[in-house]
Amino acid sequence: MKHRIIVLGAGYTGAVAAGRLARRLHREDVAITLVNAEPDFVERVRMHQLAVGQDLRARPFSEMFADTGVELKLAKVTDVDVDSRTVTVIDANGAQELAYDTLVYALGSGWNTQGVPGTTEHAHDITGRPGALRLRERLAGLDAGESVVVVGGGLTGLEAATEIAETRPDLDVALAVRGGLGDWLSPKGRGHVRMVCARLGVTVHENTSVTGVAADHVTTADGVSLPAAVTVWTTGFAVHPLAKATAMEVDGTGQIVVDGTMRSVSHPDVYAIGDAAMAMGPGDKPLRMSCASGTPAAWQAADSIAARLTGGKLPDTPLRYFNQCISLGRKDGLIQYVTADDRSVRAALTGRIAAVYKELVCKGAAWGVVNPMLGMPTRVRRLAQDRAVASPTAR
Repeated sequence: MKHRIIVLGAGYTGAVAAGRLARRLHREDVAITLVNAEPDFVERVRMHQLAVGQDLRARPFSEMFADTGVELKLAKVTDVDVDSRTVTVIDANGAQELAYDTLVYALGSGWNTQGVPGTTEHAHDITGRPGALRLRERLAGLDAGESVVVVGGGLTGLEAATEIAETRPDLDVALAVRGGLGDWLSPKGRGHVRMVCARLGVTVHENTSVTGVAADHVTTADGVSLPAAVTVWTTGFAVHPLAKATAMEVDGTGQIVVDGTMRSVSHPDVYAIGDAAMAMGPGDKPLRMSCASGTPAAWQAADSIAARLTGGKLPDTPLRYFNQCISLGRKDGLIQYVTADDRSVRAALTGRIAAVYKELVCKGAAWGVVNPMLGMPTRVRRLAQDRAVASPTAR
């Protein structure tokens, strides 16, 4: 029997982990199954572009994983039983139970409404392709002068507001942020974001908490009503709820608690990566939900699994940050350099060069999914005899 590895979710992290495992382990020894609900890879970092009408390149998994040994199963995950080591999925033929020896949990995160009344009914999200396409249709139907309010001043909110304002200068675009605009950035970064918003005509409502969303307006904590023919909600991400329903140890947000190799601290045959994982980074701070955290975590998990199964040396690569890349429309951007634990420093790139830099990062992230070894030569290893069919629970 082959050692059965199941990877749940084919976003950046899941797809990278599956591809990297396939290139490290001999296909006669392992059966790698990648479970995902959609047949194409979604560039989540470009959803604001999709929402304003830009067409993105199709990236079918059938091409990405051709001749790699990775089996793609198009299905929705409905249950994970970590005690019996089985996963329940639903595909076109109905429900099915899949057994695993090693599980890589990469189901990620989705929209977080923060429980604000009216958000689910009236606001739009861009955490995935379905939401971005709905917003795209709604924006295309707006007449000149109509209002759009983007709620949330993080990276997603900044990118959405500036992208909409640049693409549709005829609309009245506003950005509502709970604190100060770009208050986590360096002085140079904050100043540039403020300048770009002014140039694009984005009205910024600082120190503003939105407490209600209606079909044509949002209400703030101080009782002010802001007109909004369209509300875009970008106040963070919510972890996929499935992990919290299992016997695995999770934190208060539902993220799976892992060690430095991305291995569950409660169930050693499970690895969690990306937004699904509560992993600690430099300064003993949790890694934030981002592609910048998820992709290195996927490398770490895949290499750790391969090492444990083949009797190799475990990787000891610290996960750290270098910069935050923010697109501000297609012609402008901000590259904010940060410390290892993600605190902004004085240095930053701005303007056109930053936009080109961010575009290269986005292209590089997609390239890295297809090339999970980053073009470096690798040795395909055979599994150690005592680990070929046994669960790694005791190791």
